[in-house]
Amino acid sequence: MEGPAQVTQQAETTADPAASADPAASAEPAASADPAGGGTSLPDLTYTEQETELRSAVRSVLYDRARSGAVLARTETAQTYDMALWRTLAAEIGCAGLLIPESLGGAGASFREAAVVAEEVGRSVAPVPYLGSAVLATVALLSVLEAGEAGSESARELLTDLAGGTTTAAIAVPFASMPGVRTEPTVRIGPAEEHDADGMYRLSGLVSGVADAVPAHVLIVPADGVPHGLFAVRAEEPGITRTPVVSLDMTRQLCDLQLENVLARRIAAGPQAELAVAAALRAGAAMLAAEQVGLAERALEITLDYVKHRYQFARPVGSFQAIKHRLADWWVAVTQARAASRYAAACLAVADQDAPVATALAKAACSDTAMLAGQEMIQLHGGIGFTWEHPAHLYLKRAKSSSIGLGTADRHRATLARLADLPPPPSP
Repeated sequence: MEGPAQVTQQAETTADPAASADPAASAEPAASADPAGGGTSLPDLTYTEQETELRSAVRSVLYDRARSGAVLARTETAQTYDMALWRTLAAEIGCAGLLIPESLGGAGASFREAAVVAEEVGRSVAPVPYLGSAVLATVALLSVLEAGEAGSESARELLTDLAGGTTTAAIAVPFASMPGVRTEPTVRIGPAEEHDADGMYRLSGLVSGVADAVPAHVLIVPADGVPHGLFAVRAEEPGITRTPVVSLDMTRQLCDLQLENVLARRIAAGPQAELAVAAALRAGAAMLAAEQVGLAERALEITLDYVKHRYQFARPVGSFQAIKHRLADWWVAVTQARAASRYAAACLAVADQDAPVATALAKAACSDTAMLAGQEMIQLHGGIGFTWEHPAHLYLKRAKSSSIGLGTADRHRATLARLADLPPPPSP
């Protein structure tokens, strides 16, 4: 993984001096074979040296370019995404191509490294399309490429563009879509016109609440028809209307996509198209869980620093026993959520059969922890935590939106119960 590694040594010298070191590195990132023949053993959940270096590089950039004041100011502008920051992360550090093979210009990394970047994006509540482009859209295209579909050459070209950081993509499904549940396409395939090139189709329909589609250059659109499939659409094609909506979390603004007889190229058809979307949603849920861990951890750090220096009755607020207990419970929740998130990323990295269970567990646990962090951050900051100028509301809004995105905690718990074959709750 040469791309991210090349910049890490330079970045370490400029990283946030106040940022605490992360858990110790380990040299065994992946699940190892079980000598008893029972599949895979428990993977190492600590961070490797390479992952720690990648974290340092990303954190350095975000500390310089995505401080809370800058993020808050951007939410009040028409362009809520910081595309200059994204180009730095995508092209210079290589975050856009982490999951893309080296043969296509990417880093050839795994979901473990992708989760590390997601944590850092969550820590700074950075307004960049990392989840939508580098995870959701990329995983869908990789699924098409691995299946060797007829449109795999188009997928290969798009992945090459994404790896270079010059192109941003988004998958046209509602942000609230639940992994493991078939997403019914709301876009239909229309009759091709005589002048259309071979392999080109016309799409019409509306998709509501799409994440990271506002700055996207390419849209990956599931569409129904004969045959139904997955299509690549240039965002500037005539007939596409992107209507940004006022989202609760303006650091990840949603938009509605309207397509009217838009020219599109099919990259997958039939069951393979559904598999590509399903793979993207599952990976996206796991990486969103990692983002929630980073958010909860950073919110705890900010709050801990505040209660150490805020005095009441001639003593620090943090010295009161009730505050200590709340902070301790918060720290335990973050630690448990991190373990669940790391396990999900490790399972996805080696295509472990436990990945659906691990993803459902991680998203449920991390959603609850992120919400706890957002609420406690505001409460323990007292009056200042309720002000617009303080970043606490940015963390609470991102926590709330991500708890709804890609499946709520309750829906993931229901999925977990089904996958683990747990009995239903007793009737009242």
